[in-house]
Amino acid sequence: MPYEKLEISTPKPVLSWANHALGAKETNMAKNVASLPFVFKHVALMPDVHLGKGALVGSVIATKEAIIPAAVGVDVGCGMSAIKMPFKAHKLEGKLKQIRLDIEAAIPVGFAENKEVERTVTNWQEWREFKELHQGVQHQETKALKQMGSLGGGNHFIEVCVDTEDFVWLMLHSGSRGIGNLLAQQHIETAKNLARLAEISLPDQDLAYFVAGTPEFAAYWHDLQWAQDYARFNRDVMMNRFKHIVEKHVVGGKPTKPLLKVNCHHNYAEKEVHFGEDVYVTRKGAVRANVEDYGIIPGSMGAKSFIVKGKGNAESYCSCSHGAGRLMSRTQAKNVFTLDDFVRQTEGVECRKDAEFLDEIPGAYKPIEEVMSQQSDLVEVVATLKQVLCVKG
Repeated sequence: MPYEKLEISTPKPVLSWANHALGAKETNMAKNVASLPFVFKHVALMPDVHLGKGALVGSVIATKEAIIPAAVGVDVGCGMSAIKMPFKAHKLEGKLKQIRLDIEAAIPVGFAENKEVERTVTNWQEWREFKELHQGVQHQETKALKQMGSLGGGNHFIEVCVDTEDFVWLMLHSGSRGIGNLLAQQHIETAKNLARLAEISLPDQDLAYFVAGTPEFAAYWHDLQWAQDYARFNRDVMMNRFKHIVEKHVVGGKPTKPLLKVNCHHNYAEKEVHFGEDVYVTRKGAVRANVEDYGIIPGSMGAKSFIVKGKGNAESYCSCSHGAGRLMSRTQAKNVFTLDDFVRQTEGVECRKDAEFLDEIPGAYKPIEEVMSQQSDLVEVVATLKQVLCVKG
């Protein structure tokens, strides 16, 4: 679906792939961002757009000589990892429950952390830079070490999926854990303090920004890149454990070579070139979809997920959606749905059927097929997956 230009009065236009009218709060949030003087060309909204903090989740914001830390968000580098295994679904028969239990034993979820730190983690090259991070996180080095290789909570997950050709895929969703969150909070607070001191008038305090060339910008950019690297490696560490577990049950522990590997952020910022100019691109709940870029667009638990390849659509700043997007808040979902609803909607998926996961019920999310139909100009589908096992954060 091609985008539509929102009928709102702002210095820079807002282009939307959502194919529906935004609510009043969403519209106001889009207007606030598009009114900032350093926003480049236009703001792009992906099909899964919904309310966020400061900026809409599902927005792509290109800026000149400035960056908004709260627009990147606190789960810095949150994203997806997936690998296509060289064997088919029949190998999983009768083994899914034990695979799930082994995953839950090997990969900490929620606020839990690893009791022991593996050598792969201690050997990570970027630990040497920890002392250069913001002073406000220096007491968290041991915790950051122990959380490397842990899932976290909320909508984070680990899944075994099967594609339409019956190949098995391993997939997970996680970010930079507590250290990324704390780094982001420190810098967001600094940006807000600077705005107050300079008496800068902002439509929303969460749009406080850093200007390129200042020490505050340099410090944030350094810490942001570190946290994004932490998030990517965190997914690699978990995927390695996950793969070993599945191989133990399916091929007797023999190492296998994946047929395809994808690891992509969807909450991050990078310096890129668009329309011939250097800009800072913030993707808040969006995936880079340049030509030949592989991406992952997961549906809700029990729905389909998609491995995609980007088409390099210029107007979207070469981006696509990062998932289905929520239809209702976590609180709403818990008030509307029952445990029986959850059991029914996750039928056929090996997962814990507990009331604590009610806020992640499929009915709380937009239908993923609808979201995919709205971005055929942004990506092509490489593989369509169906979950058969899910471990929630």
